[in-house]
Amino acid sequence: MFFSESIQTLDSGTITLLVIVVVIILGLALVASSLKIVPQAEAYVVEKLGAYHRTLHSGIHWVWPIFFRVAQKISLKEQVKDFEPQAVITMDNVTMQIDTVVFFEITDPKLYTYGVEKPIYALDKLTATTLRNIIGSIELDQTLTSRDLINTKMTEILDVATDPWGIKVTRVELKNILPPKDIREAMEKQMRAERERREAILQAEGFKQSKILEAEGIKQSKILEAEANKQSQILEAEAIKQAEILKAEGQAESILKVKTAEAEGIKLVKEASADKAVLTLKAYEALVEVSKGQATKIIVPSELQGMAGLVSSIKEVAEKE
Repeated sequence: MFFSESIQTLDSGTITLLVIVVVIILGLALVASSLKIVPQAEAYVVEKLGAYHRTLHSGIHWVWPIFFRVAQKISLKEQVKDFEPQAVITMDNVTMQIDTVVFFEITDPKLYTYGVEKPIYALDKLTATTLRNIIGSIELDQTLTSRDLINTKMTEILDVATDPWGIKVTRVELKNILPPKDIREAMEKQMRAERERREAILQAEGFKQSKILEAEGIKQSKILEAEANKQSQILEAEAIKQAEILKAEGQAESILKVKTAEAEGIKLVKEASADKAVLTLKAYEALVEVSKGQATKIIVPSELQGMAGLVSSIKEVAEKE
């Protein structure tokens, strides 16, 4: 009652003003809702009356309400999805758990929106089936040592399969490979045995090298000792040779001096013009010296026989005096 009375008290100008204000507010609200600012590396899929109309990229866009609406906002950045571990069986019937990490980016927002229901879920299941197919064609040892090969194959297969969904798979990585407990224990024993084998080989190689070096040292020592003996004998022989040379030189010099003295004596005798008596006396003196030796026979020259009487006479004279 009070409200109706209040309206009646308002004049027509005031009502008109209120209507204008309401229209302006509604218009501003309509304009604000129609203005769409798309951030960098994002895309908006716009539908017109439920059907695809266009794709909005970064910038300012007008999307009038009622007839148009933004059906989905899509990030164009590269995304990473870590999927849950999957049970896979190798060719040699070993069951293991493998979880994968998929790197992908959306290249076509329209195909991503309308190509498949729940694209991420579909990518998860596609990754699991592809992984089972690849692991099922190789054995356990190859699975553990061929991560790069498996990653490459999965990337190629998933990239081709997700093209109709507007998704490009850039990389796939096997995060963890978990064999059964008994397989892990066997692998640990194998690795332990391998380490022990390598340790034994290294010890044997070290012992071998030690013996070789020791033998080489003994060999070098023997060689050096032989070389030293050789040099010593060479020096000793050189010393003996030099001593013999010096001895021979001394003897030669001694003989030369003796001969020189004899030559000088003969020269002096000749210069003194010794007569026959003097020479005979000298020969007698030489004969006396010879007679003092051990010889049992003495040959007396004929020239001295005639002098025997003379010598006897001289001896008698000397005794009398």
